[in-house]
This record gives sequence, C-alpha cells and structure tokens, in this order.
Amino acid sequence: MSPIQPIIKVCGMREPDNIRAVEALGIELMGFIFWPRSSRYVAERPAYLPTHCKRVGVFVDEAIETVCRLAADYALDFIQLHGHESPDYIRTLNAQCSMVNVQCSIIKAFNIATTADLAQTAPYAGLVDLFLFDTKGPSVGGNGEKFDWGVLSAYDGSTPFLLSGGIGPDDAEVLTSHL
Repeated sequence: MSPIQPIIKVCGMREPDNIRAVEALGIELMGFIFWPRSSRYVAERPAYLPTHCKRVGVFVDEAIETVCRLAADYALDFIQLHGHESPDYIRTLNAQCSMVNVQCSIIKAFNIATTADLAQTAPYAGLVDLFLFDTKGPSVGGNGEKFDWGVLSAYDGSTPFLLSGGIGPDDAEVLTSHL
C-alpha cells in the first residue's frame, strides 16, 4: 500500500494579501465560498486570484446558472457542492456548464457522524470526481470540528475523498492509521 499523499485545501479566501500568502505555502486547492449565509462569503471578486493552485468554488443549493457563471468568472477548476444537490442536479450542472464551455471537476460534500452516513454517497458514485467528508454539525460546513475518522473504515466506494472539519498539521499521521 502506498502512503497517502495529503491534498491541502484552504477555504474561505477573500482578501488579496491573504490569498497570496496562503498560495505561497504551496497548497493544492484554494476555496472561495459563494454561499451568502457564510461569514466567509465572497461578495466581490478579489483583486487577486491564485495562479499556482487550483481554484474551488463552494456552493450550497445554488441555481445552476449562477454556478456556471461564477465558475467561468473565477476560472474555477472545481465546483464543490455542499448542500442538498441531487444526482439530477449534478447531471444538469455538468450539461449546462459544458454548453457554456466551462469544464470543472465536481466535489460533492457530505456531513458525516456515523458509518450509516456514508451510504448517502452511493447515488453520486460515478457522477462526481471527489467526495468531501465533513463533520455533521449545526452549519452545512465550517463547523471546525472533526468527526470520528474511524467510520472511514466502512467506506467501500471507489470515489476518492477529501476530509474537512477542524483538521490541523498533526492529523496526517492519525488519518493514515484509520485507512
């Protein structure tokens, strides 16, 4: 078994100086939150967007036309869906983005607390490029807490996944012990 290579995604970016500083750390993915109810909502296009890492737009139950427009405006590499988006929504999103020449990979987020929560991923297998497993909490994301990563041993899907929720620098070793 080869060692897990962590992919680091920093989300909630808005300020140009902050974007530059975080990008300089060599992260792989930078997230911009397009959900108006988030305290990290991107209301206006930042004066600087990253050029050395992939751009991720985070959406929660957003209109498909808006997702496609913002994906084009921000030259997104990934669209992260963090709401109740159905498989049909994702099929329509892919079709409409393709019609306007927007090619993005799709990340579908799921709130996880127990092994039973992993079952919700099944209808999305083959439709999205990555899953994101986040902690089930009072908000759709950004709760800053880890779930019990031991539940990941029950994940038997083939879609690769990212983890979210209160992750720090010392967590890579802990994670590898659960997989």
